Amino acid sequence: MKELLEKIPFYNSAVLPYHFAQSLISGARYSFPGKHLRVIGITGTNGKTTTAFMVWQMLNHAGFRAGLMTTVAWGVDSLTPELGHMTTVDAFTLNKRIATIRSQGADFLVLEVTSHALAQFRTLGIPIEIAVFTNLTHDHLDYHKTFAKYRATKGKLFKKAQLSILNADDPATKYYKTIAHKYITYGIKSGQNRATEVKLAVDGVKYSLGDMSIETHIPGQFNVYNSLAAALVGRTLGLSDQQITEGIGSLNSVEGRMNIVDEGQPFTVIVDYAHAPDALEKVFASVGGHKGRIISVHGGAGRRDPSTRPIRGEILAKHSDIVIITEDDSRDEDPEKIAQGFINGATAAGKTLGKDLLVELDRAKAIKLALSKARKGDLVLILGKGHEKTILRADGPHEFEDIKEARKFLKDLR
Repeated sequence: MKELLEKIPFYNSAVLPYHFAQSLISGARYSFPGKHLRVIGITGTNGKTTTAFMVWQMLNHAGFRAGLMTTVAWGVDSLTPELGHMTTVDAFTLNKRIATIRSQGADFLVLEVTSHALAQFRTLGIPIEIAVFTNLTHDHLDYHKTFAKYRATKGKLFKKAQLSILNADDPATKYYKTIAHKYITYGIKSGQNRATEVKLAVDGVKYSLGDMSIETHIPGQFNVYNSLAAALVGRTLGLSDQQITEGIGSLNSVEGRMNIVDEGQPFTVIVDYAHAPDALEKVFASVGGHKGRIISVHGGAGRRDPSTRPIRGEILAKHSDIVIITEDDSRDEDPEKIAQGFINGATAAGKTLGKDLLVELDRAKAIKLALSKARKGDLVLILGKGHEKTILRADGPHEFEDIKEARKFLKDLR
């Protein structure tokens, strides 16, 4: 029913009073639990989850008790997987979980904050001590309609934060500087706090931040940015350089983010959550030194911005030797129609349908197809769903995990 209502013009604006009331009532129901925690809110198109995990790990490693609420999981010491396909949950669930985190003795809360959550007042009554901005790229325009509105909605977090930590290499920071109460910046090319002597490897990144030597176990230049932001949160909170570097370095992985699936096969398999154009570009940039073929598996979600589909198809085609288009959370939209957008972009970029561009709309079969085609030294990228435990089809959710499916088929190949 909700899916049908959302197709009504101006529906999202019409229900804003309802969202406000829901947030106000749920906050009051749990006595606005966020007021009793030092909240670090992290927003941006990409990188929120990894940055949040880095900050959470760093704080706990330094001896603090920090709660975490992300796309992947939530909790304090023991994390509960997030089964819903939502980053910032609805206001009632959000306040209930914050109250639980507080009851477990947490001092801090590291919270992923989406543009949908900000537009719908879900963080009402939650004070933000530090706000982190990762980046802003083309996404969620099915909801916000224009990039300017998307940018402005994200800006609500910086208006309410005591201090904002902004990515100086992202053009949106120029705007956020004008609305933030107080800010510091970071980056590689620019910013008050810059990463230098950057070294990228398949198993992580290394760089210097002033006198600090920071090392992560998660690859990709984007994790230079993510860890920079986390390090500045640590500095702002008064952590020592040793606490910062050891804390960030102690995070071995984040589920669904550049996860290597190894069952002894002679080729590399990586599962990642990337589903926006910029995120895809960054994944391919992070594996740019790979010498073998690249086989990519990807698809698009239903009832999400269709304009990105040909763009993503083109990106896949440019950077992959073989592209396999498949399903994602199609919901009530025709999977074949979704796939056609990707096909259009990939063929425009030079791929030939049936040769180096294949379509398999059963995601499990698509993964199996990719793995069966892989040879020694190849790289298989399974992109778009990452950590998610279900796939949403017209008849509802079905249990499905990219990593589990990949492991199952790799074992069969042995």
